[in-house]
Amino acid sequence: MVREPFVRALKLALTCLMRPLKGVAYVDAKIIVEAGEFERSLCHDIYGHQFCVGPLLTTSESKSEHECLTWLDSQPTRSVFFLCFGSLGVFNSRQLRETASGLEKSGVRFWWVVHPPLADSQTQAGKSSTPNEPCLELLLPEGFLERTKDRGFLVNSWAPQVEILNHGSVGGFVTHCGWNSLLEALCAGVPMVAWPLYAEQRMNRIFLVEQMKVALAFREAEDDQFVNAAELEECVIELMNSKKGEAVRERVLKLKEDAVEAKSDGGSSCIAMAKLVDSFNNCKPRA
Repeated sequence: MVREPFVRALKLALTCLMRPLKGVAYVDAKIIVEAGEFERSLCHDIYGHQFCVGPLLTTSESKSEHECLTWLDSQPTRSVFFLCFGSLGVFNSRQLRETASGLEKSGVRFWWVVHPPLADSQTQAGKSSTPNEPCLELLLPEGFLERTKDRGFLVNSWAPQVEILNHGSVGGFVTHCGWNSLLEALCAGVPMVAWPLYAEQRMNRIFLVEQMKVALAFREAEDDQFVNAAELEECVIELMNSKKGEAVRERVLKLKEDAVEAKSDGGSSCIAMAKLVDSFNNCKPRA
């Protein structure tokens, strides 16, 4: 794992390779914070030098163990379905209830980060919610928490996502397709269900589902963001308990192996880092 200051230093280095205010047309080099194995198919049209020095992931500075990890310790290997949608991944009340219903019907163990909903008319990309942590009993279907207490863990605040994804009991991940989350899941070897919400996430979904084939996708989320309970139930079961889901898992685990190899001594990321340092040492300012 690479610490945040180093990631910031790389971003600064990339800026130093560009003419101020002139845009990407004058980029001499592209520093890619993913492994070459992840980015190779995306890089062939980019001009200039490329340095695939990743995957670079930040790690939590906290040494205290979150209570969720204790709960995960008691679950069977690869049995828990993890749902987390980033800090801006906020749904309306209807979608929260539908998600809860789908999880309950699936019969699968789950770990769900539930953010307080916006009013239905406000639920859209980029808007955040500031109410106090909500009462889950009021947000979710009546009796849901009691009926799923033996196989579900819910929080309405922050969760240690990297630690959760790397826990042996986690077997699937519903993600909003933010790039950091995708890298964390790939490096943990966890197969995904893609649920993009805004910005570049729909493009990331296409890359994951159609090109890399390391994620499944909701059919109902193609034209709008609403996913009904039946579709969620079907997709959860397909990822966790089917041959198709197992094939997705095998591809993700292969990418995890590639990432480990890339960061090892003599791996592609280490070689790229050495070349990057050499390029800095030999860099000449433009006239």
